[in-house]
Amino acid sequence: MAVLDRIRSSDRSGAEGARRPSGTGLLLALVATVVWSGSFVASRALHDSVPPVQAAFWRWIVAIAAVAPFAVRETWRQRALLRAHLGFLTLAALIGVTVYNTLVNQAGVSTSAGQMGMIMAASPVVMAVYERLGGRRLGRRRIAGMAVACTGVLLLVGNGSLALDFAPGDLWMFAAMLSFASYSALLRHRPAAIGQLAFLFATFVLGALMLAPAFAVSVVVQGRFEPTVGTVGPLLYVGVFSSAVAFFAWNRAVALIGAARTGIVYYLQPVCVAGLSFVLLDESTGPVQILCLALILGGVALGAGRARPAGRTCDAG
Repeated sequence: MAVLDRIRSSDRSGAEGARRPSGTGLLLALVATVVWSGSFVASRALHDSVPPVQAAFWRWIVAIAAVAPFAVRETWRQRALLRAHLGFLTLAALIGVTVYNTLVNQAGVSTSAGQMGMIMAASPVVMAVYERLGGRRLGRRRIAGMAVACTGVLLLVGNGSLALDFAPGDLWMFAAMLSFASYSALLRHRPAAIGQLAFLFATFVLGALMLAPAFAVSVVVQGRFEPTVGTVGPLLYVGVFSSAVAFFAWNRAVALIGAARTGIVYYLQPVCVAGLSFVLLDESTGPVQILCLALILGGVALGAGRARPAGRTCDAG
Protein backbone atom coordinates (compact mmCIF):
# COMPACT_ATOMS: atom_id res chain seq x y z
CA MET A 1 0.00 0.00 0.00
CA ALA A 2 2.82 2.36 0.83
CA VAL A 3 4.29 1.76 -2.63
CA LEU A 4 0.91 2.44 -4.26
CA ASP A 5 0.52 5.62 -2.22
CA ARG A 6 3.93 6.81 -3.38
CA ILE A 7 3.03 6.06 -7.01
CA ARG A 8 -0.25 7.96 -6.72
CA SER A 9 1.51 10.87 -5.01
CA SER A 10 4.14 10.91 -7.76
CA ASP A 11 1.43 10.90 -10.46
CA ARG A 12 -0.36 13.81 -8.79
CA SER A 13 2.87 15.77 -8.46
CA GLY A 14 3.69 15.14 -12.09
CA ALA A 15 0.24 16.29 -13.22
CA GLU A 16 0.44 19.42 -11.09
CA GLY A 17 3.94 20.12 -12.40
CA ALA A 18 2.70 19.80 -15.97
CA ARG A 19 -0.20 22.15 -15.31
CA ARG A 20 2.01 24.86 -13.81
CA PRO A 21 4.17 25.44 -16.95
CA SER A 22 1.01 25.21 -19.06
CA GLY A 23 -0.78 27.89 -17.05
CA THR A 24 2.32 30.10 -16.94
CA GLY A 25 2.80 29.76 -20.68
CA LEU A 26 -0.80 30.71 -21.44
CA LEU A 27 -0.58 33.70 -19.08
CA LEU A 28 2.64 34.93 -20.71
CA ALA A 29 1.08 34.54 -24.16
CA LEU A 30 -1.90 36.59 -22.99
CA VAL A 31 0.36 39.35 -21.63
CA ALA A 32 2.23 39.55 -24.94
CA THR A 33 -1.01 39.58 -26.93
CA VAL A 34 -2.54 42.43 -24.91
CA VAL A 35 0.64 44.52 -25.09
CA TRP A 36 1.05 43.91 -28.83
CA SER A 37 -2.54 45.01 -29.39
CA GLY A 38 -1.48 48.46 -28.27
CA SER A 39 1.33 48.48 -30.82
CA PHE A 40 -1.19 48.31 -33.69
CA VAL A 41 -2.96 51.33 -32.26
CA ALA A 42 0.41 53.11 -31.91
CA SER A 43 1.37 52.26 -35.50
CA ARG A 44 -1.93 53.63 -36.76
CA ALA A 45 -1.54 56.78 -34.64
CA LEU A 46 1.90 57.43 -36.20
CA HIS A 47 0.88 56.73 -39.81
CA ASP A 48 0.78 60.40 -40.91
CA SER A 49 3.62 61.75 -38.75
CA VAL A 50 6.45 59.18 -38.73
CA PRO A 51 7.56 57.26 -41.87
CA PRO A 52 7.15 53.48 -41.35
CA VAL A 53 10.85 52.58 -41.60
CA GLN A 54 11.86 55.35 -39.21
CA ALA A 55 9.19 54.26 -36.72
CA ALA A 56 10.48 50.68 -36.88
CA PHE A 57 14.12 51.73 -36.49
CA TRP A 58 13.53 53.94 -33.46
CA ARG A 59 11.31 51.27 -31.90
CA TRP A 60 14.27 48.88 -31.81
CA ILE A 61 16.72 51.54 -30.64
CA VAL A 62 14.41 52.19 -27.68
CA ALA A 63 14.05 48.43 -27.13
CA ILE A 64 17.83 47.96 -27.11
CA ALA A 65 18.18 50.73 -24.52
CA ALA A 66 15.42 49.18 -22.39
CA VAL A 67 16.86 45.66 -22.46
CA ALA A 68 20.57 46.54 -22.26
CA PRO A 69 20.81 47.04 -18.45
CA PHE A 70 19.45 43.52 -17.90
CA ALA A 71 20.99 41.71 -20.87
CA VAL A 72 24.50 43.07 -21.51
CA ARG A 73 26.21 40.91 -18.87
CA GLU A 74 24.52 37.69 -20.04
CA THR A 75 25.15 38.56 -23.70
CA TRP A 76 28.85 39.17 -23.07
CA ARG A 77 29.15 35.93 -21.10
CA GLN A 78 27.57 33.98 -23.98
CA ARG A 79 29.36 35.81 -26.81
CA ALA A 80 31.12 32.69 -28.07
CA LEU A 81 27.83 30.77 -28.14
CA LEU A 82 26.10 33.63 -29.93
CA ARG A 83 28.84 33.73 -32.57
CA ALA A 84 28.46 30.00 -33.10
CA HIS A 85 24.75 30.46 -33.82
CA LEU A 86 25.02 33.77 -35.68
CA GLY A 87 23.18 32.42 -38.73
CA PHE A 88 20.14 31.43 -36.68
CA LEU A 89 20.16 34.72 -34.77
CA THR A 90 20.39 36.72 -37.99
CA LEU A 91 17.44 34.87 -39.52
CA ALA A 92 15.34 35.35 -36.38
CA ALA A 93 16.25 39.05 -36.28
CA LEU A 94 15.45 39.52 -39.98
CA ILE A 95 12.01 37.89 -39.74
CA GLY A 96 10.90 38.97 -36.27
CA VAL A 97 12.56 42.36 -35.91
CA THR A 98 13.58 43.94 -39.21
CA VAL A 99 10.73 42.78 -41.46
CA TYR A 100 7.74 42.20 -39.20
CA ASN A 101 7.43 45.57 -37.49
CA THR A 102 8.26 47.51 -40.66
CA LEU A 103 5.40 45.74 -42.45
CA VAL A 104 3.04 46.53 -39.57
CA ASN A 105 3.93 50.21 -39.75
CA GLN A 106 3.49 50.21 -43.53
CA ALA A 107 0.07 48.59 -43.16
CA GLY A 108 -0.96 51.29 -40.67
CA VAL A 109 -0.61 53.93 -43.38
CA SER A 110 -3.70 52.70 -45.25
CA THR A 111 -5.77 50.43 -42.99
CA SER A 112 -7.36 50.73 -39.55
CA ALA A 113 -5.89 49.38 -36.33
CA GLY A 114 -8.90 47.11 -35.92
CA GLN A 115 -8.41 45.60 -39.36
CA MET A 116 -4.71 45.08 -38.63
CA GLY A 117 -5.51 43.17 -35.45
CA MET A 118 -8.13 41.06 -37.22
CA ILE A 119 -5.71 39.96 -39.94
CA MET A 120 -2.91 39.25 -37.47
CA ALA A 121 -5.28 36.96 -35.59
CA ALA A 122 -4.94 34.48 -38.47
CA SER A 123 -1.26 33.90 -37.65
CA PRO A 124 -1.92 30.92 -35.30
CA VAL A 125 -3.24 28.98 -38.28
CA VAL A 126 0.13 29.37 -40.00
CA MET A 127 1.92 28.52 -36.75
CA ALA A 128 -0.13 25.33 -36.46
CA VAL A 129 0.73 24.40 -40.06
CA TYR A 130 4.43 24.77 -39.22
CA GLU A 131 3.97 22.61 -36.12
CA ARG A 132 2.14 19.92 -38.10
CA LEU A 133 4.82 19.92 -40.80
CA GLY A 134 7.31 19.38 -37.98
CA GLY A 135 5.51 16.16 -37.02
CA ARG A 136 3.57 17.42 -33.99
CA ARG A 137 0.01 16.30 -33.39
CA LEU A 138 -2.32 19.23 -32.65
CA GLY A 139 -5.34 17.30 -31.41
CA ARG A 140 -8.96 17.52 -32.53
CA ARG A 141 -9.96 20.05 -29.90
CA ARG A 142 -7.22 22.47 -30.88
CA ILE A 143 -7.92 22.12 -34.59
CA ALA A 144 -11.63 22.73 -33.96
CA GLY A 145 -10.84 25.82 -31.88
CA MET A 146 -8.61 27.23 -34.62
CA ALA A 147 -11.29 26.56 -37.24
CA VAL A 148 -13.95 28.40 -35.23
CA ALA A 149 -11.66 31.34 -34.43
CA CYS A 150 -10.38 31.56 -38.00
CA THR A 151 -13.97 31.67 -39.27
CA GLY A 152 -14.55 34.64 -37.02
CA VAL A 153 -11.43 36.35 -38.37
CA LEU A 154 -12.47 35.82 -42.00
CA LEU A 155 -15.96 37.15 -41.33
CA LEU A 156 -14.46 40.17 -39.60
CA VAL A 157 -12.23 40.98 -42.54
CA GLY A 158 -15.15 40.46 -44.94
CA ASN A 159 -17.49 42.59 -42.80
CA GLY A 160 -19.89 39.71 -42.25
CA SER A 161 -19.30 37.77 -45.48
CA LEU A 162 -16.61 35.49 -46.87
CA ALA A 163 -16.26 37.65 -50.01
CA LEU A 164 -13.00 39.31 -48.97
CA ASP A 165 -12.04 42.71 -50.36
CA PHE A 166 -8.58 43.78 -49.18
CA ALA A 167 -7.09 47.27 -49.18
CA PRO A 168 -3.34 47.70 -49.85
CA GLY A 169 -2.78 47.97 -46.11
CA ASP A 170 -4.51 44.62 -45.63
CA LEU A 171 -2.00 42.97 -47.98
CA TRP A 172 0.91 44.53 -46.08
CA MET A 173 -0.67 43.14 -42.92
CA PHE A 174 -0.96 39.66 -44.37
CA ALA A 175 2.76 39.78 -45.14
CA ALA A 176 3.40 40.88 -41.54
CA MET A 177 1.24 38.01 -40.29
CA LEU A 178 3.28 35.46 -42.27
CA SER A 179 6.50 37.01 -40.95
CA PHE A 180 5.33 36.80 -37.32
CA ALA A 181 4.11 33.22 -37.69
CA SER A 182 7.44 32.20 -39.24
CA TYR A 183 9.31 33.88 -36.38
CA SER A 184 7.20 32.04 -33.78
CA ALA A 185 7.79 28.71 -35.51
CA LEU A 186 11.52 29.44 -35.70
CA LEU A 187 11.64 29.94 -31.93
CA ARG A 188 11.11 26.20 -31.47
CA HIS A 189 14.65 25.72 -32.79
CA ARG A 190 16.33 28.31 -30.57
CA PRO A 191 19.44 26.74 -29.00
CA ALA A 192 18.49 26.00 -25.41
CA ALA A 193 21.89 27.12 -24.12
CA ILE A 194 21.27 30.72 -25.25
CA GLY A 195 19.58 32.69 -22.48
CA GLN A 196 16.32 34.54 -23.14
CA LEU A 197 17.79 37.98 -22.47
CA ALA A 198 20.90 37.32 -24.56
CA PHE A 199 18.71 36.07 -27.41
CA LEU A 200 16.46 39.14 -27.26
CA PHE A 201 19.33 41.60 -27.05
CA ALA A 202 21.26 39.98 -29.90
CA THR A 203 18.24 39.85 -32.22
CA PHE A 204 17.26 43.44 -31.39
CA VAL A 205 20.77 44.69 -32.22
CA LEU A 206 21.02 42.62 -35.41
CA GLY A 207 17.55 43.69 -36.50
CA ALA A 208 18.32 47.38 -35.96
CA LEU A 209 21.59 47.04 -37.87
CA MET A 210 19.76 45.50 -40.83
CA LEU A 211 17.21 48.33 -40.71
CA ALA A 212 19.87 51.07 -40.58
CA PRO A 213 20.42 51.38 -44.39
CA ALA A 214 16.67 51.65 -45.07
CA PHE A 215 16.40 54.18 -42.21
CA ALA A 216 19.14 56.33 -43.77
CA VAL A 217 17.40 56.26 -47.16
CA SER A 218 14.08 57.21 -45.52
CA VAL A 219 15.66 60.19 -43.76
CA VAL A 220 17.19 61.45 -47.01
CA VAL A 221 14.05 60.92 -49.12
CA GLN A 222 11.25 61.60 -46.64
CA GLY A 223 13.00 63.80 -44.08
CA ARG A 224 13.13 63.39 -40.31
CA PHE A 225 9.96 63.39 -38.26
CA GLU A 226 9.35 66.06 -35.63
CA PRO A 227 9.79 64.81 -32.04
CA THR A 228 6.62 65.67 -30.11
CA VAL A 229 4.59 64.07 -27.35
CA GLY A 230 2.38 62.56 -30.04
CA THR A 231 5.31 60.88 -31.79
CA VAL A 232 7.76 60.08 -28.99
CA GLY A 233 5.10 58.64 -26.67
CA PRO A 234 3.95 55.85 -29.03
CA LEU A 235 7.58 55.09 -29.95
CA LEU A 236 8.46 54.66 -26.28
CA TYR A 237 5.46 52.36 -25.82
CA VAL A 238 6.32 50.09 -28.76
CA GLY A 239 10.01 50.16 -27.85
CA VAL A 240 9.70 49.30 -24.16
CA PHE A 241 6.47 47.34 -23.84
CA SER A 242 5.72 45.94 -27.31
CA SER A 243 9.35 45.00 -27.88
CA ALA A 244 11.21 44.33 -24.63
CA VAL A 245 8.32 43.11 -22.45
CA ALA A 246 6.07 41.42 -25.02
CA PHE A 247 8.83 39.65 -26.95
CA PHE A 248 10.28 38.24 -23.72
CA ALA A 249 6.84 37.01 -22.62
CA TRP A 250 6.02 35.52 -26.03
CA ASN A 251 9.36 33.76 -26.46
CA ARG A 252 9.07 32.28 -22.98
CA ALA A 253 5.51 31.13 -23.67
CA VAL A 254 6.58 29.37 -26.88
CA ALA A 255 9.39 27.65 -24.96
CA LEU A 256 6.92 26.42 -22.31
CA ILE A 257 3.89 25.31 -24.35
CA GLY A 258 4.85 25.38 -28.04
CA ALA A 259 4.06 27.75 -30.90
CA ALA A 260 0.69 26.21 -31.86
CA ARG A 261 -0.74 26.35 -28.33
CA THR A 262 0.72 29.79 -27.69
CA GLY A 263 -0.69 30.96 -30.99
CA ILE A 264 -4.27 30.07 -30.07
CA VAL A 265 -4.18 32.80 -27.40
CA TYR A 266 -3.23 35.27 -30.14
CA TYR A 267 -6.81 35.04 -31.45
CA LEU A 268 -7.75 37.33 -28.56
CA GLN A 269 -5.85 40.15 -30.22
CA PRO A 270 -8.77 41.50 -32.33
CA VAL A 271 -10.80 41.86 -29.15
CA CYS A 272 -8.05 43.90 -27.49
CA VAL A 273 -7.34 45.97 -30.60
CA ALA A 274 -11.04 46.70 -31.15
CA GLY A 275 -11.39 48.02 -27.61
CA LEU A 276 -8.23 50.11 -27.72
CA SER A 277 -8.89 51.52 -31.19
CA PHE A 278 -12.42 52.50 -30.15
CA VAL A 279 -11.20 54.29 -27.02
CA LEU A 280 -8.05 55.89 -28.45
CA LEU A 281 -8.76 56.29 -32.19
CA ASP A 282 -12.56 56.45 -32.25
CA GLU A 283 -12.77 53.43 -34.58
CA SER A 284 -16.24 51.99 -34.13
CA THR A 285 -17.19 48.32 -33.69
CA GLY A 286 -20.62 47.26 -35.01
CA PRO A 287 -22.89 44.25 -34.37
CA VAL A 288 -21.21 42.16 -37.08
CA GLN A 289 -17.79 42.75 -35.52
CA ILE A 290 -19.10 41.88 -32.05
CA LEU A 291 -20.63 38.63 -33.33
CA CYS A 292 -17.39 37.68 -35.07
CA LEU A 293 -15.35 38.50 -31.99
CA ALA A 294 -17.62 36.13 -30.05
CA LEU A 295 -16.62 33.38 -32.51
CA ILE A 296 -12.97 34.21 -31.94
CA LEU A 297 -13.39 34.05 -28.16
CA GLY A 298 -15.24 30.75 -28.46
CA GLY A 299 -12.44 29.35 -30.60
CA VAL A 300 -9.86 30.42 -28.05
CA ALA A 301 -11.79 28.78 -25.21
CA LEU A 302 -12.12 25.57 -27.22
CA GLY A 303 -8.55 25.39 -28.50
CA ALA A 304 -6.53 26.61 -25.53
CA GLY A 305 -7.05 23.42 -23.51
CA ARG A 306 -4.55 20.59 -23.60
CA ALA A 307 -5.46 17.80 -25.98
CA ARG A 308 -4.76 14.17 -25.07
CA PRO A 309 -1.63 12.76 -26.69
CA ALA A 310 -2.22 10.03 -29.23
CA GLY A 311 0.26 7.16 -29.14
CA ARG A 312 3.89 8.28 -29.19
CA THR A 313 3.19 11.56 -31.01
CA CYS A 314 3.70 14.51 -28.70
CA ASP A 315 1.19 17.33 -28.46
CA ALA A 316 2.40 20.78 -29.49
CA GLY A 317 1.96 21.93 -25.91
